[in-house]
Amino acid sequence: MHIPDGFLDLWVAAVCALLAVGTLTYATRRVNGELTDARAPVLGIVAAGLFAAQMLNWPIPGGTSAHFVGGAFAAILLGPHLGALCVATVVTIQALVFGDGGLVVLGANVLNMAVVEVYVGYGVYRLLAGHNEFVAAFGAGWLGITAGALAAGLQLGVSEAFAYELVTTLSIMGAGHLALGLIEGAITAVVYRYVADARPDIFPGTPRREVSA
Repeated sequence: MHIPDGFLDLWVAAVCALLAVGTLTYATRRVNGELTDARAPVLGIVAAGLFAAQMLNWPIPGGTSAHFVGGAFAAILLGPHLGALCVATVVTIQALVFGDGGLVVLGANVLNMAVVEVYVGYGVYRLLAGHNEFVAAFGAGWLGITAGALAAGLQLGVSEAFAYELVTTLSIMGAGHLALGLIEGAITAVVYRYVADARPDIFPGTPRREVSA
């Protein structure tokens, strides 16, 4: 899902950067005081895991790529605001150090993976968690990454610099990540179940209920 430089028009990249910076600024204000000494190691572990998972890419038609993101899991475990900042940090380091995604379009990549996926995934989780938290985690991973991919498809489709039109980019990115999302959703649910059983105390908010599968 990392968009390379040259694939987006400059105005699209600029709008995405403004949206990403605005959202992350809001997230920074909301997490003020939440990052305690007890939660800092959890943030580091989640960031390291996401970094490793996102380095596994495979190409999809049009020159972009599909890969695991883990934004929904970060949101569930850390809360949506700290989760967004965590994923944004990972995506930025990948671009600066490893060239995974362009620098000019860094705002777009952060918007798709650290904003859209994280907040959509968390919204899905909260919507379904009252019925079944295992299913909620699966749905969050599946629909979160699909939403991020559709955002990328929209950005590519409206850019004259990209070779394909909007319908094509939305179809390719949406269909590709709907399939990938099934796997990401399953991994999110399984890891969530394990962490919830082993360390329910690290989840934000109220004490956890027993997780039902």
